[in-house]
Amino acid sequence: MILEGKVRRISGPIIRAAGLGGAGLFDVVEVGEKRIIGEIVRLEGDEAVIQVYEDNTGLKTGAPARSTGRPLSALLGPGLMGTIYDGIQRPLELLYRQGGAFMVPGERGNPLDTEKKWHFTPDAGLAAKLAAGETVPATAGMTLGTVKETESITCKIMVPPTVKGGAITHLSAEGDYTVLEAAAKTSLGEEIPFAQWWPVRQPRPNAERLSPDQPLVTGERVIDVFFPLSRGGTAAIPGGFGTGKTMTQHAVAKFCDADVIIYIGCGERGNEMTDVLTEFPELLDPRTGRSLMERTLLIANTSNMPVAAREVSIYFGVTLAEYYRDMGFHVAIMADSTSRWAEALRELSGRMEEMPAEEGFPAYLPTRLAEFYERAGRVRTLSGAEGSVSIIGAVSPPGGDFSEPVTQHTKRFIRCFWALDRDLANARHYPAISWIDSYSEYAEEVQPWWEKVNPRWAEVRRQCFDLLKREQRLAEIVRLIGPDALPDDQKMILVTSEIIKDGFLQQNSFDDVDMYCVPEKQVRLLELMMEFHERAYTCIKLGAPLTKIHSTGLKEELSRLKSTVKNDELSGLADFEGKMRSALEELERSYRTRKNQ
Repeated sequence: MILEGKVRRISGPIIRAAGLGGAGLFDVVEVGEKRIIGEIVRLEGDEAVIQVYEDNTGLKTGAPARSTGRPLSALLGPGLMGTIYDGIQRPLELLYRQGGAFMVPGERGNPLDTEKKWHFTPDAGLAAKLAAGETVPATAGMTLGTVKETESITCKIMVPPTVKGGAITHLSAEGDYTVLEAAAKTSLGEEIPFAQWWPVRQPRPNAERLSPDQPLVTGERVIDVFFPLSRGGTAAIPGGFGTGKTMTQHAVAKFCDADVIIYIGCGERGNEMTDVLTEFPELLDPRTGRSLMERTLLIANTSNMPVAAREVSIYFGVTLAEYYRDMGFHVAIMADSTSRWAEALRELSGRMEEMPAEEGFPAYLPTRLAEFYERAGRVRTLSGAEGSVSIIGAVSPPGGDFSEPVTQHTKRFIRCFWALDRDLANARHYPAISWIDSYSEYAEEVQPWWEKVNPRWAEVRRQCFDLLKREQRLAEIVRLIGPDALPDDQKMILVTSEIIKDGFLQQNSFDDVDMYCVPEKQVRLLELMMEFHERAYTCIKLGAPLTKIHSTGLKEELSRLKSTVKNDELSGLADFEGKMRSALEELERSYRTRKNQ
């Protein structure tokens, strides 16, 4: 229902308008002569409280406020992929061509190009049934046909979940169509266009939620082996300024085995978002050799844009992700950062004079975080396909304090926590993910998958964790009395831990070999390191000094295997294994003979 009202009060991006009491909650409102976009967030009698998503400088009381009668929605259809949007799905490149570098309040741009024609190929099975005169029910999620959106992504044209039923009476023939034309018609008179609107705050339905027992392989060893994330899982990357949150997300976005990447720059600095906008189009997709932008969607909502649009940007991002999930794609969302989004909630809550909770954040902060992260998941779609949405949210706690509310509440709703350590970042150890403070609750669920790669995955992972914990305790002793006071068997723990840190946990994004590590190589590297430790430890127990271990040169060579052995030439690992066994077995025999004499 379309209603007309008048602006009564203005408090920054929060506006009170009289005459809109009959409108719906979260309906879109156009305010002022420039028709800036807003959303109703509260109804009080005849008044509506509106948060506007554009700069409202110059707006006066008495200005018109018009409710459009529909909730804030995203337009979903061919042409999304490779586009750069702001927080309310305005295409930034189009707006730049229309009005220059600075956005003008009230400026509009169609989310999808309504004049471009896309080549539609109808579903062969459905077309054959209709040609034979069969009655085909119009069921939600049914595939009507396909459109080649990019060289990497084929977009399925589906019956929307809002379909009222009936039967398919008409299916468009193969040819070129705009997104506004009808792909099909039903017996109830409904037209199903190529592009459809969907409310961003409403999750898209699915048939069944599946177990998160398939890992999202990222090629980052510390993530995949130590703290794995499953497809459809949720993860947080908390860390102070300069610890590498954005760069870690870039690495995951480039190399993870998701089909579609959605990057949400939520309240980040303009120069940081500029790096994303300039780098992503130049990155090559490792799987196709083509531009990564062919399967990437960017939502750029920088810190100098209106704060209310920052709050809604993550809902647009996850709605676009669910749309591609429903086609059977595996989608990964990079939200950078949820802390800026929470700050937007805090500012808007203050403007609405709500009672603040911890550190001024609204009392509903945990609820909003839960609503966002719970839209992740691996599902059986309405069409029967399998798809997933994985969410990786960066958290920017002030001063790197993980006890602040956003980090603490986020930990309640995610199952994978990649804590970034400032000391590691300062030592140029990247990714700076702390193996002490991080955790993953998906490890047991993805274990069967990893054991198909290497049956010893869980065993060597546990051995490595135990070794690093022992090294942490020894490091405290070393700080007090120095390393020379330790016996050789304890020094050996420090040596192996150094190999693990340098040769496994640290990864060089600028090294053509080391920037990505296949699962087989990841487990074999760790397996070799643990075997080296066991054999060297045995030699030391037989009386061999640590200097004899160092003299073999195996330590340095083992640390360099990550860069010297290519992903498709893993025979190099077997060659090193033979060399290592030969050297350490000979050393063990000589000292065992001495001990027996």
